[in-house]
Amino acid sequence: MRIGILTSGGDCPGLNAVIRSIVFRGTRLYDHEFVGFRNGWRGVVEGDFIELPLVRVRGIGKHGGTILGTSRTNPFEGPQGGPENIQAMMDANGIDALIAIGGEGTLAAAQRLHRAGIRMVGVPKTIDNDLDSTDYTFGFDTAVQIATDALDRLRTTGESHGRCMVAEVMGRHVGWIALHSGMAAGAHAILIPEKRVSYEQVATWVLDAQGRGRAPLVVVAEGFVPEGEESAHSHRGLDAFGRPRLGGIGEILAHELEERTGIETRSTVLGHIQRGGTPTGYDRVLATRFGMAAADMVTRKQWGQMASLRGTDITAVDFDNALGSLKTVPEDRYREAEMLFG
Repeated sequence: MRIGILTSGGDCPGLNAVIRSIVFRGTRLYDHEFVGFRNGWRGVVEGDFIELPLVRVRGIGKHGGTILGTSRTNPFEGPQGGPENIQAMMDANGIDALIAIGGEGTLAAAQRLHRAGIRMVGVPKTIDNDLDSTDYTFGFDTAVQIATDALDRLRTTGESHGRCMVAEVMGRHVGWIALHSGMAAGAHAILIPEKRVSYEQVATWVLDAQGRGRAPLVVVAEGFVPEGEESAHSHRGLDAFGRPRLGGIGEILAHELEERTGIETRSTVLGHIQRGGTPTGYDRVLATRFGMAAADMVTRKQWGQMASLRGTDITAVDFDNALGSLKTVPEDRYREAEMLFG
């Protein structure tokens, strides 16, 4: 078969490892041919792709980003979009199936295309770790490590100046990055989308930490909604899938804390730093295993399914089950961390 690969949505460390393992396993074991679509769904819609022989993917597994590029293009929009046009493009270029590597938005688009008759297989990719049907997604471990390193650095400068430091990390709907990095760095408060907390409560934790001679460190996910507010802070409009572009809650929180505590407070937004750079060893291995599974799934004609990690095993799950709900931070996991606050 001749198979197309695309990476769509936000980039993350481990994407190149997936591409590499798909091509290696698919070429060596099954004698498939591969092409890579440039810039995610945009390349699919426009028919913009490159050939992916083995020589092109050698040595890329350790590199961050994606050699194919990515975008947040909606494949159902524009004069060239939609399943009929995409199928016509595939037929004209002898492409038998597509492997979509992406998160919630990417795989939802893949699900719709599959229902329209296009042969699709998915690989889960999101640093938020918010897909319910897989225990972990690659990129998450790297993002947590990057955030933890940044928090460690913020702690030392906060201690030097006697300041409260607020770090805003990624996490649109779920707080896994905030929870893991905050616990690892010993944060005095962790604020996540799943848990409404008042500014007064956060200020109490901050004052408790200062009272013990510590420079308070607060970690907040970009999707956190303070008690009394209706929605996450957003001032940058919508993305291609109609979702608000989040960001800025860290600065608001810093102002509120300084007003309530009298402690000089600074805010840092880690932003895309969490997406970049070299993937951790764990993410390289997980991404490689996901890619191998995707090559197997295409060969077995397991259309409309996604690779998934359950325990230590790689399995396949239907898109319908994979995209049914988000994997949120359970109450008991937050309570574990909360014991360490203040």
